[in-house]
Amino acid sequence: MVDNMLTLEAFEEASEAVKKVTLETKLIYSDFYSNKTGNRVYFKPENMQFTGAYKVRGSYYKISTLSEEDRKKGLITASAGNHAQGVAYAAKCFGAKAVIVMPTTTPLIKVNRTKSYGAEVVLYGDVYDDACAKAYELAEEKGYTFIHPFDDLAVATGQGTIAMEIIKELPLVDYILVPVGGGGLATGVSTLAKLLNPNIKVIGVEPKNANCLQESIKEGKVVTLPSVSTIADGTAVKTPGEKIFPYLQKNLDDIITVDDKELVVSFLDMVENHKMVVENSGLLTVAALNQLDVKNKKIVSILSGGNMDVITVSSVVQQGLILRDRIFTVSVLLPDKPGMLTKVSDVIARLNGNVIKLEHNQFVSINRNAAVELKITLEAFGTEHKNEIISKLEEEGYRPRIVGTIM
Repeated sequence: MVDNMLTLEAFEEASEAVKKVTLETKLIYSDFYSNKTGNRVYFKPENMQFTGAYKVRGSYYKISTLSEEDRKKGLITASAGNHAQGVAYAAKCFGAKAVIVMPTTTPLIKVNRTKSYGAEVVLYGDVYDDACAKAYELAEEKGYTFIHPFDDLAVATGQGTIAMEIIKELPLVDYILVPVGGGGLATGVSTLAKLLNPNIKVIGVEPKNANCLQESIKEGKVVTLPSVSTIADGTAVKTPGEKIFPYLQKNLDDIITVDDKELVVSFLDMVENHKMVVENSGLLTVAALNQLDVKNKKIVSILSGGNMDVITVSSVVQQGLILRDRIFTVSVLLPDKPGMLTKVSDVIARLNGNVIKLEHNQFVSINRNAAVELKITLEAFGTEHKNEIISKLEEEGYRPRIVGTIM
């Protein structure tokens, strides 16, 4: 069966199969990013799938190709969350047992949703690679059938059905941006895109501190990063897939890497301008739009998932506001005299700044009468407004100094 994967016939078969377990995720045109980049930007919102991510495509198609005997053995996989839910959901559809090994750092929402589909969850290791090693160990010990999250041609074929839908809806697409963790999604999308239209450019997007595919392509062979560090937990992978690597080498036109800070800002933009919650890995392609040096092109950005726990959402929103200078903390020095706080507050109020936190330090100087420190955390409309407030405080003689903001 493997020899027949990643062919046009297999992609067509997979496209029909996954209709049983997927919602129709029609392209969303983005006025905001189109105006910002000078292109026609569309989103493929896989964050709106049943399981909150595209992964159910590859999982379901892979399991559909297994024999009844292999399904009866029970299925096992390792995942940071989205593949876990995909396998759990697909296994439930086929009436098969599913065991999922997840890193201990996996967001709680992904753990709970995986359990909700009837799967047994084992938490092990700090990153995907640790969990994967444990899953192989359990597969050997218990006789389970292993469903690899990305290094499997049938799984990659299922993921590639996204490209089929994109091109049917937007036949003249110029660029497709695809997130990269281990490379399964990028393999399926890029291979099918090139089969249907070799002129389509497919760009892989990785976290800057988890760029295993970029390094592998540079070396001409699969390499393992010594460590990974990124808030994009779904793409925190040290080693890309061996089986799929030749397809990535052949069909990806380029790889862009994205810093975590860019993901934070992109999250804020998506919430404010599109009212959509997209997880950090799914935002890779959104952040990459700013790095794509083209104009007047039709670009599709694949939003691979939207599974985020509320604590993570809260943290990312706060950090985004800080990075956009909409929340900042300034330290001012003033005499320890009655009425000084009111005077400083009045300066900020006249400029429509909104104070949300105050810290008063009387011990910054030996002479309290000469100076005490006041740290003010406030909301502003952005960088220009922030600078206006700082300038006014300087004019009034308060010697303002920007300090780290802790909410």
